[in-house]
Amino acid sequence: MTTTKTQPRKATLTRKTLETQVHIALAIDGSGTSDVSTGLGFLDHMLATLAQHTMLDLTLTCKGDLHVDDHHTVEDCALALGTALDEALGDRSGIARFGSALAPMDEALARAVVDLSGRAAHAVDLALTRERVGDVSCENMEHFFVSLAGTLRAAVHVDVLRGRNDHHKIEAAFKGLALALRCAIARTGACDIPSVKGVL
Repeated sequence: MTTTKTQPRKATLTRKTLETQVHIALAIDGSGTSDVSTGLGFLDHMLATLAQHTMLDLTLTCKGDLHVDDHHTVEDCALALGTALDEALGDRSGIARFGSALAPMDEALARAVVDLSGRAAHAVDLALTRERVGDVSCENMEHFFVSLAGTLRAAVHVDVLRGRNDHHKIEAAFKGLALALRCAIARTGACDIPSVKGVL
């Protein structure tokens, strides 16, 4: 799919496994509204935060095997979201491609850098010290960024530079990612694919 300046960048998909069922509808050029229900309150909060600051319109529901733990729900929501974003971006022509941001959350400060290169890569260090925040394991919050990078086919670098409160660190990281994505997906007014290869 070749994207044009007037073509709406939207995607709808369902990801169904024996562990989860995720349904997503999103519009890249939105107003930041969201309706998220994953069964995990903290994940809902982070996904709504991501949508708001990326300016995505996002509907996401997940029914997962929370009787096992939160891993499959967090992972599959990230995989589905990355796939939907990849689909909505089409061939990625006319986008800025790169984005970076610093985002504070009270005493915490996070840095996020994104390259919508068509190649999955990740480097994530949230510097978390607690086992859980709310109903989500801290290790799964780091895994969210890794999983998203895979299906979005992007290089995603997220580091928490300072902070004491793990809730604040994670929220700063999601806000930083949102702001970096917002820059990377922005339309530049050009029609070409932003790569000397001619493809992303």
